[in-house]
Amino acid sequence: MQLDSNQISQILPHRYPFALVDRITDGEEGSWARGIKCVSVQEPVFQGHFPTYHVLPGVMIIEALAQVAAVAMLAEPEHRGKIGFLGAVKNARFKRQVRPGDVMEMESRIVRTRGNFAFVEGRASVDGQLAATVELTLAFGSNETSDR
Repeated sequence: MQLDSNQISQILPHRYPFALVDRITDGEEGSWARGIKCVSVQEPVFQGHFPTYHVLPGVMIIEALAQVAAVAMLAEPEHRGKIGFLGAVKNARFKRQVRPGDVMEMESRIVRTRGNFAFVEGRASVDGQLAATVELTLAFGSNETSDR
């Protein structure tokens, strides 16, 4: 599986400034995906994190890994048109800062599924150096609006 940003936007509902995956470079629907994010100083998050020392926040790295996993799941025909919601974050570990100019390589593996839930192991790295690891639970739901 290889997808560019236009193809990703057909699968994920995220849009600027919260579309955090630039490309899917490899993967298998329903099993795993590998993607990249090219980190730019022009991203809005760097206006406040931190103005004099730009570092991509850990929560953004986790969200990017969740989006990579969601692409793997939502690319499957039975999940097309759904939204992946972040249900749980466990054992997040940050080993290296991710800064403007970095190409963050991400891999998310679906460890198991249960109904509309996927249990995921994610890893992010830069230049072959581990930046972060995390265990995620994603819940897949309807893409319909509600009055609630």
